[in-house]
Amino acid sequence: GISHVLTLVLQELSLLCKRDVNGVGMLYDLLRSRWLQALLKIYECLQHYLGKRPVPVTLQARALTREVVELLREAPQSGEIKELRRLLRAPHLKAALLSAHDTVAQKDFEPTLPPLPDNIPENEEAMRIVCLVKNNQPLGATIKRHEITGDITVARVIHGGLADRSGLLYAGDKLVEVNGVPVEGLEPEQVINIL
Repeated sequence: GISHVLTLVLQELSLLCKRDVNGVGMLYDLLRSRWLQALLKIYECLQHYLGKRPVPVTLQARALTREVVELLREAPQSGEIKELRRLLRAPHLKAALLSAHDTVAQKDFEPTLPPLPDNIPENEEAMRIVCLVKNNQPLGATIKRHEITGDITVARVIHGGLADRSGLLYAGDKLVEVNGVPVEGLEPEQVINIL
């Protein structure tokens, strides 16, 4: 990802520095490079999304539709109004589309993290809460019992697997809880079943 892009930037800079003593040509070439333009475009899109997340205009589209249908009933009956009333009263619109809209609009789909356990030892250096969504794919990591402490730890992270791609799990990480279940005293096979 980003480290690969940075490597390319450094390679590009070293090549450009050899050609141009003053640096003006180098800067010009760098700013015109296709990969930098693409990177800036991605950054721009991400900033736009973060600044303007789509928010539903209303949480109750079905109720609003019923109100509009009632208002249209009182309006002078033109062909367009009759067609609009028919569309708004159609079962597939009312039952499926508007119901789905209201359900989605009323939920918060941001990930929610469990509260930190109260019994964290004070000598612990750091604790991370990791949330990985597997979607029927393997985790891409193996676990083992630590020979001295007896803790369940990540034995290795398989290159290209979910854990590797997330960058959140590392070999040697101690597992305290999995899916809300404390793993202290469990066998690695039992923890695998929880995963």
